[in-house]
Amino acid sequence: MGNQAMKVLVAGASGALGRPLMTRLRDAGHEVWGLAHRPESLKAVEKLGARPVKGDALDRSGMFTLLEQIRPEAVIDQLTSLPASPFDLPRRLPADRKLRLEGGGNLFDAAHACQVRRYIQQSCGFYLDGDGGLATEASPLRIGAPGNIGESARMYADLENRVLGAHSMEGVGLRYGFFYGPGTWYWPDGAFSTHLSRGEISLVGAGSSTFSFIHVDDAAQATVAALTAAAGLYNVVDSQPTKMAEWLPAYANWIGAEAPSDLGEQEALRLMGEESVYYQNSLTGACNRKALEVLGFMPRRLPWLDR
Repeated sequence: MGNQAMKVLVAGASGALGRPLMTRLRDAGHEVWGLAHRPESLKAVEKLGARPVKGDALDRSGMFTLLEQIRPEAVIDQLTSLPASPFDLPRRLPADRKLRLEGGGNLFDAAHACQVRRYIQQSCGFYLDGDGGLATEASPLRIGAPGNIGESARMYADLENRVLGAHSMEGVGLRYGFFYGPGTWYWPDGAFSTHLSRGEISLVGAGSSTFSFIHVDDAAQATVAALTAAAGLYNVVDSQPTKMAEWLPAYANWIGAEAPSDLGEQEALRLMGEESVYYQNSLTGACNRKALEVLGFMPRRLPWLDR
């Protein structure tokens, strides 16, 4: 596809990743259109120098009309409906799944009908099964995991299958790590930090899960590179996969909070269920070698580990 300027439609344009993504796309010379629903989101798109386009992905005929009018060469699907706090995630997940699967499906079908060349899909780099090691692009999602983890993994698997099965479009799935940076949960003014400062987050058991994070601006850089890279899956994560037991106290120290309390697995099971134990003790981080080589991105070091 070369490095020529493209007309790019970003769905979910006003989110924590959408904002730096639109800035980087514009700086790279692309013509950027930002799909958003709420008036304040459309204002944010315009402020960032992109062309705001009002639309609701759940309105199927509306998506076909919009894509027919804009005729983008590439579509970047960053649709999410996530709550302000991770504590509210279980309640929000049904709406999030509906937006991504049904709304994203409408966007995908409209893109297909309008002969979009390339479709980039947000996927997940933290619910991958590395089978004891770091997950690669060949690793499956944890579709058999308990509770909302399994539900989310099955949703991401459906999204990946959809985009990789796009025979008439070049499909790219970006498996992002846990987002941190401005506008995310993992930032000094973010919701995770608030809960941790209040003593509402404990370290469960050994805390042996490995987490892979990614700064939203680094994720944006990789996403722009994915416009012209080979189609397929990429793990867009940083180069510091870290055990929960190591990063959680370091994070608390970084934001000036007290170290989290310890909670035994049995007590966690009783209070919060199987999913809480699994989340903190069974996740494997992801390997970013392919993304480093092909997307040429250089993720920054985690600020809470570099103190």
